Amino acid sequence: MTKKDGFFQSEFFHNFVRSPGAMAGLVVVLFFLLMAVFGPLFTPQNPYDIGTLDLMDAYKPPVWMEGGDPAFVLGTDEQGRDMLSAIVYGSRISLFISMIVVVLSCIFGTVLGLTAGYFGGRLDSFLMRIVDIQLSFPAMLVALFIMAAFGRGFGKLVAALTIVGWVLYARTVRSSVLVEKKKEYVDAARLIGLSPFPIIVRHVLPNVLTPLIVIATIQVGTVILTEATLSYLGVGVPVTRPSLGLLVKNGYDVLFSGLWWSSVFPGMFIMLLVFGINLLGDFLRDEFNPRLK
Repeated sequence: MTKKDGFFQSEFFHNFVRSPGAMAGLVVVLFFLLMAVFGPLFTPQNPYDIGTLDLMDAYKPPVWMEGGDPAFVLGTDEQGRDMLSAIVYGSRISLFISMIVVVLSCIFGTVLGLTAGYFGGRLDSFLMRIVDIQLSFPAMLVALFIMAAFGRGFGKLVAALTIVGWVLYARTVRSSVLVEKKKEYVDAARLIGLSPFPIIVRHVLPNVLTPLIVIATIQVGTVILTEATLSYLGVGVPVTRPSLGLLVKNGYDVLFSGLWWSSVFPGMFIMLLVFGINLLGDFLRDEFNPRLK
């Protein structure tokens, strides 16, 4: 039996395909990933290209409303930008930022968590006090402070969200390492003369990956919401490269004047994307929870 056949015969795959929530989440996430990768090939315009925008097309309603234009299925915003195109390009930015932040947060937090948990002592105490201090502040407040201090921009936004996100990984990994390092396989590795680094990488790390997968999946949605909030508050991505959150903010000023589509549609896409990610995260959390087995 091949590894591929083994996966399709596994309990995990069997439970996944029988879970309506997991399948629905997978469909939603795949839809957004495909839209982010291939969507620009089919959108009617590049919303970042000022030369393609026409102010005469500003605030056109969706195609099914009176005055709608078939060229702009979801209507346009104040710059005459096609909302469907803007949402596709905005989704790319939101997903790209969230994935980069999750990867960096996971790497940074895992390294510090492994170090603190395995070596213990003063280093452990020092790192965990940093974690405790940061967790005593709301994550959004920390991110706002960093962005306000250093200004907006992709790199600064990624750095701010990474600083906010690493603590959860560090605390989770450290707790798992404290359990794993007392087990016999770690003692056996020490007895045969392995140094701490190979023990941590080859033996301890593989046994603490399961909770990291769950955290990373759920944090993708959390980062998308945090980035959207920061962009809505005007300290996120640059206005020349609007994410979904910035699109919501741009449309909010005219939301109650009847021009609702420029804010509602991006907001709906954020809600749907985060909902799909959370469905996958909930399944993984239940599947990898030994107490539910």
